Amino acid sequence: MEMGIKKISMTRYQLSNEAATAAFAKRLAKQLTTPMVIYLNGPLGAGKTALCRGIIHYLGHQGAVKSPTYTLVEPYQLNDWRIHHFDLYRLADPEELEYMGIRDYFAADTLNFIEWPEKGEGWLPGADLTIDISYCDTGREVNLAACSAAAEQLIKQL
Repeated sequence: MEMGIKKISMTRYQLSNEAATAAFAKRLAKQLTTPMVIYLNGPLGAGKTALCRGIIHYLGHQGAVKSPTYTLVEPYQLNDWRIHHFDLYRLADPEELEYMGIRDYFAADTLNFIEWPEKGEGWLPGADLTIDISYCDTGREVNLAACSAAAEQLIKQL
């Protein structure tokens, strides 16, 4: 699997606080389709997991949405699709992904969020959408980059 990213289009959002992040997550969730691979980039504490949590809750998950920092992946079964939230921060060697059966996570009915995708380089499929989150004053700046036609359509609908 290749991690090569070809960015088709980009757009930027300013999120002033946690409520704005939740509202953005809801807005983004409304446009998501499967299959889709979403890379999330940003420093520790920037809000990658918070964004995923908001999306997963909006899509119908009623329970806790835990950070997969220690488990590498947290799965969620919602309606007719499966969601996998990966956090590869603690991944020591990308080859570990092969041992956990990484290819089985990417199917037609899946939505896959991958934090720290560079740690899995060479073992992950390319992203449809990349989300870069950075600190900006007291809030966050979110940059979306479409890497597929599906993600480009998603950005246009936002």
